[in-house]
Order: sequence, then structure tokens, then C-alpha cells
Amino acid sequence: MIEFSIIIPFQSVTTHLNETLECVSKLNGPKFEVILLPDGDISRSEIGVFAYPVKIIPTGSVSPAIKRDRGAEASRGKFLAFIDDDAYPASDWLEKAVPQFRDEDCAAVCGPQITPEDDGFWQQVSGAMFLSPLNGKAVCRYWPCKDRFYVDDWPSVNLIVRKDDFDRIGGFDSTYWPGEDTKLCLDLTEKLNKKMIYAPDVKVYHHRRAGFFKHMKQIGNYGIHRGFFAKTFPKTSFRLSYFVPSCFFIFVCFGWLMLLGPALTANMYLLLWPIYLVALCLSTVLIYTKIRSLKVSIATIPYLVCTHFWYGWRFIKGFVFVSDLKSRLGR
Repeated sequence: MIEFSIIIPFQSVTTHLNETLECVSKLNGPKFEVILLPDGDISRSEIGVFAYPVKIIPTGSVSPAIKRDRGAEASRGKFLAFIDDDAYPASDWLEKAVPQFRDEDCAAVCGPQITPEDDGFWQQVSGAMFLSPLNGKAVCRYWPCKDRFYVDDWPSVNLIVRKDDFDRIGGFDSTYWPGEDTKLCLDLTEKLNKKMIYAPDVKVYHHRRAGFFKHMKQIGNYGIHRGFFAKTFPKTSFRLSYFVPSCFFIFVCFGWLMLLGPALTANMYLLLWPIYLVALCLSTVLIYTKIRSLKVSIATIPYLVCTHFWYGWRFIKGFVFVSDLKSRLGR
């Protein structure tokens, strides 16, 4: 009996996808099937032959949300395991998820997306930047935290959902991309009043963006969607932590005006910069304790500063100036 349906949306076959499928073949524990959702037709010779059942469903050029919905419609598993084509699972990925679902109130299980050790230097820097304590509890998305806890928002690169609950909420909302996973999680926790469990040992490995500009493009997309969601879906997105980078952006652009005011405000401005620099240094040390690479840890400093600034502006843009944010790859 098939317990898990692993659903992988993608455009075309890449070496990353082949790596994903190879690692899937090494999974321990429950029986599973794999559902591949490319844009166009692909042959079996492009992906290889595996012992597990594989379905290939060409979808055309549509959003990942629509692809995942179509995969769910064709699935036979009790649980839908979503992963991206540039990520691959740990061998005990599904095995570690099973105990979490013994709680019938648990609609979904999620875990960290760790940067692979064989990623290039700048990919390692991009991944390490997310490990900064300045990112708050979001670090647990990219590194295994110690404890299990409840969440209400998680990216679909490592998200396993009970199929019955997925069907009850109508699957993904393809109106938004990225951000469709935030809406899915909101529906699971609010409409169904069910739980999502973060389990640190339910791990996948996710390749990072290669290069500064690709990293910043990704960050910008995160920022504008989170800003828009903060006013559209405030229950999961209107949170202080999401507004902090925008405060940094405003401080960098307009904080110098404090120098024109009373001595107290001028001194505050002059004090805030050293505090931020100290925080960056502490961040570098704490990142190093995780990855044990001094060069990568130091290189995260400019990445962090630029990320805080760019995310801050894009969040403001999404929150204040964007009235409608829809995917161009809709139904």
C-alpha cells in the first residue's frame, strides 16, 4: 500500500532533478510513489529507471501551485510529500515524519532545508546568511533546531500534508506565487483548526542561489510577497519580525536626519550604527559555530546587510504600494 506520494513540480529535467530522484531511491521506511510534473513531455531515459513507481504528468507552463494540485489529484498516498526539484531528501525523511502524524490533529509536518556541503562557495554564503540569529526563529527553516514545535507557515520545499486535509481546503491557491504555501498553511491552521508540526529530523537538502544577484532577486521576491501578505493575510504575516528589515531600510535612508535634531537624537543615531555592527560580528561568530567555515561566515556580512536593506524596501513596496499581486502562471 502506498503511504506517501512525493510530488515534484519542475520545468524540465536537470542534473538537480536526477540527484533528487537518486536520493529518493535511497529512502527508508514507508512505501511511496513519485509524481513528476514537468512543463512538457519527458522520456523515461531522461530520468532513469527506479524501483519505486513514477508517474509523469506534463502540465504546460503553469505555476508550481497548479502543478502540485494536479499531482495531488493523481496521487494514491495517504500523505502528500512536497519537495522541489533542486532539493533532495535525507534517507529517513519519510520515516521520521510518520510518528508526527499519529496525532490526528496534525495536518502537516515540516522540517529544515539544509544547504548541501557540495554547493559552491557563494551558494554556501547564501545558505549561511539564513543561519544568522538576526533572522530570528526563521533560522529553523535552514538548520535543524533542537526541539519540535508548532508552526503556521512553511515553504513547500519540505512540507508533508495529510491528503484528506489537503483536499478539504481545496489544495493550493494558485492566485499567488510565490506565497501559495503561506496561503495553504493558513487554510490548514485556520479553516481546519489543525496543527502543523516542525520536526528537526525531517530534513531535506536544498541547493542555494549561485551568486549575489540571484540571491537578492530571491530575497526581493520574498519581501514583496510578505509585505503584501502582511495586509492581506495578517494572521500569519503581520508580525513584528517581518517589519524589522523595513525599519532598517528607513533608518539607512533617513536616519541621518536625526543628526539635525537635538543632541539626544543625534547621539542615538551615532549609537545605533555600532550596535548594528556588533550584532553583525556576533552573527558571524554564531554562524561559524554551525558551519565551521571562517571564510563563508565572514562573507555573510555584506550579504546580510544587503539582504536587510533590499528585503526591507521590497516589504514596504508590497505592504504599501501593491494592491494586487497575482501569479502570471495562473489557471
